[in-house]
Amino acid sequence: MTLASSTERPIILHHYPESPFAEKIRLILGLKGLKWKSVTIPIIMPKPDVLALTGGYRKTPILQIGSDIYCDTALIARVLDAISSNAPIFPEAQPATAYMVAAWADSIWFSVCVAHAMQPAGVKSLFPKHSDEQLAAFGADRKSFRAGGSALRMPLAAATPVLLSHLARLEQQMADTQNPYVMGARATIADFALYHPLWFIERARAVAKVLDGFAQVKSWMARMAAIGHGQSENMSSTEAIAIARNYARENEGALLSGKRVQIAATDYGIDPSSGVLLAETDETWVIARTDARAGTVRVHFPRNGFALTQL
Repeated sequence: MTLASSTERPIILHHYPESPFAEKIRLILGLKGLKWKSVTIPIIMPKPDVLALTGGYRKTPILQIGSDIYCDTALIARVLDAISSNAPIFPEAQPATAYMVAAWADSIWFSVCVAHAMQPAGVKSLFPKHSDEQLAAFGADRKSFRAGGSALRMPLAAATPVLLSHLARLEQQMADTQNPYVMGARATIADFALYHPLWFIERARAVAKVLDGFAQVKSWMARMAAIGHGQSENMSSTEAIAIARNYARENEGALLSGKRVQIAATDYGIDPSSGVLLAETDETWVIARTDARAGTVRVHFPRNGFALTQL
């Protein structure tokens, strides 16, 4: 994994408060005790300042360190774990189990929980200050966001029994093992990935009663919430783009050689980002691309859940 040094470059998270995937990363930042800058981005398109950095990718959140832009929380979590050895979230004893639980939770489990949270009453609870027109615009944005992708779309009637059965299993495990976290004595990536979809349900207060009766699950959720978000300071997107531009000259030579490609998510939000392929490993791709405001940035993607096409 290509990793930018954060010694002098601030860790910048581009996100919005209601985003469950952003909550996953905010808690990891809190567990790590990392100081970070918070850039609040729009909930729906247009997102011109996000696209200035990514070139097309518009999922939330993205992580920025200098002119390096990291997409997808599976990759962002690994980047943060590499930056700070404090409280490692990938256990040495069971790395495959933790990774596969997290991958399942970020896809199937997330779809199940979102189907429950995004009932009409839940949506109004999540966005109480939004007008009916704004909620309609949100719905239209999310419909286009899912178009053309392979993500599981689960109707509420199908999601409810799955949600209840898995909550019951988690309840039993937490009671039987008496471990404070899913895989033992400390929080791992499995906890963060399982937690954030349930956090989304909890925030949708009108439909959160589904969690009642699962005392062990709610105690675990309280422990996760207590981790907090660490120390953050607000930053404007204009400032973040200026920081990218300050370091952009380091990348300009990369555009002189290499093949042009585009990379896009395959599940949803399949808008592609194009540029020159700089690096590829078994787990990641990195492209260089130039924007009029951000300059030449390096955009990092995981290979899992994404597709690369040569242009």
